[in-house]
Amino acid sequence: MTDPNEAITYIIKNSEAHAQAKGNRVYIEQYRKTVKAQLMAQSTAKTVSERETDAYGHADYAALLEGLKEAVIQEEKLKFLLIAAQLRVDVWRTNQANNRKQDNAAR
Repeated sequence: MTDPNEAITYIIKNSEAHAQAKGNRVYIEQYRKTVKAQLMAQSTAKTVSERETDAYGHADYAALLEGLKEAVIQEEKLKFLLIAAQLRVDVWRTNQANNRKQDNAAR
């Protein structure tokens, strides 16, 4: 990469998408507790342990977990793309320092 501005522009353009993905993941993680409580309340089992087992085995809970999985995948993908863009800037900066050192050594 010869222009770090491309990487910086990428970071700026995609930071909101990463923030949204993280917000989605956190929301689903918290909402999971609500779903579990609702499913436990709907269960006709006698003990708390049995109601919890019913909730964890319910199709709605499984679907929520699938959504959580997708949210984590999206967040992690965006996070690592942003890290890669930051690393491109770091590499450019290192190359510029190396070029200055070589220029000074050649004098």
